[in-house]
Amino acid sequence: MATTFNPASAAERVSREILELLLPHRRAAEPDQHLDTPDDFPEQLAQIGGFVERGEPVIFSLPGFPCKSPNPDKVFGSLPDHGERLALRFLGSLCAEMAKFHEPGAKILICSDGHIFGDVIGVPDEHIDAYGHGLREMIRTEGLGAHLGTFDLKDVYGPDLSYDEKRALAARTLGPSVEELRAEVRGDESTLRMYRGITRFLVEDVANWEGSRSALQRDCRRRAYEVIARSRAWGELIAQHHPDNVRLSIHPQSRREPKFGIGLVGEADAWTTPWHSVALRHLDGTWQLMARSAARRLGSEVHVDGRPSHFEAHASVPAQREATE
Repeated sequence: MATTFNPASAAERVSREILELLLPHRRAAEPDQHLDTPDDFPEQLAQIGGFVERGEPVIFSLPGFPCKSPNPDKVFGSLPDHGERLALRFLGSLCAEMAKFHEPGAKILICSDGHIFGDVIGVPDEHIDAYGHGLREMIRTEGLGAHLGTFDLKDVYGPDLSYDEKRALAARTLGPSVEELRAEVRGDESTLRMYRGITRFLVEDVANWEGSRSALQRDCRRRAYEVIARSRAWGELIAQHHPDNVRLSIHPQSRREPKFGIGLVGEADAWTTPWHSVALRHLDGTWQLMARSAARRLGSEVHVDGRPSHFEAHASVPAQREATE
């Protein structure tokens, strides 16, 4: 007797295979990531399954790739470099691997969030525009257009409003108040973890602070609430425009949360990103992201097409990895 084909079971199998492909790259909030199974991520399984059942490419939304840190001790400058290239190649390779399980394939929509909080982090809008243009050009020259797309504030509000007007509109209509976030930080471990991580980023991104260390900490704690509020507003805009997409995050996430945290390159900790660092290639060919000041001690700066690209480790660098600054 012939076996009856069950499309729901086939979709579930494919969804689990896609999620199992993502699990080794999860940016986790827990220390026991090695115990992950697809069943720990029911929301993502259901979202992926919806695309699979419809016979459509699986689409992921990834907020990130905003702009380079303004601190020259951390990065080369304001344009994407080899760290971004490595991250884009990795994301493209994930989509290519997913196509082996799901013939329609997969695509990651990079939702660049630089303009939503550029004024809070002290990065001019023209630098953010240049970074975004460089990122799109890198996707094109790397041949990743079939797997990667971009989405930013211009795609939401169009060309008529200024960036300040777009930011204010998003924050006013979609973001939580600072008072609401303060209460959430006091009562929710995930939000507290995010708040501490953003505060750390803001402190490290300051290049020339003339006040006291305590004053800097107070200023960054204040701005961290604003960054999170704007990021929440951006997340709502992404959800409105792409409601069915599987939600990824470059920040650590816990199991059973609505977002799935994902690493990008060889990070020394769970918060390092290409836009807060540079890439160093070790003698064994592996790559690691770290602050430019740390990479300068370990290797030599390499230029490509007249621009700084990455560092190559010196022969004397020991095999063990130095922690990111």
